[in-house]
Amino acid sequence: MKYLVIAAFIAILGSLGAALLFMMRGGTTNPQDSEAAPRKNHMARALAFRVGFSILLFVVVMISYWMGWIQPTGLPMQP
Repeated sequence: MKYLVIAAFIAILGSLGAALLFMMRGGTTNPQDSEAAPRKNHMARALAFRVGFSILLFVVVMISYWMGWIQPTGLPMQP
């Protein structure tokens, strides 16, 4: 389970980094190349994948808790 969470965080950070890269590059791959097709919605798609990975990670953690595969740790809730 620990490795799944680590892989999900890496996927989330990678998607966020890809969105940053697409945002910094701009709309086209090479401005001098007139035959190159413009990049459409690459940044939005990368951010959508990030949101999807985050939701998937949350759902997997909740299901794992309900199934008893993981247990909460930390301070007790009672005063």
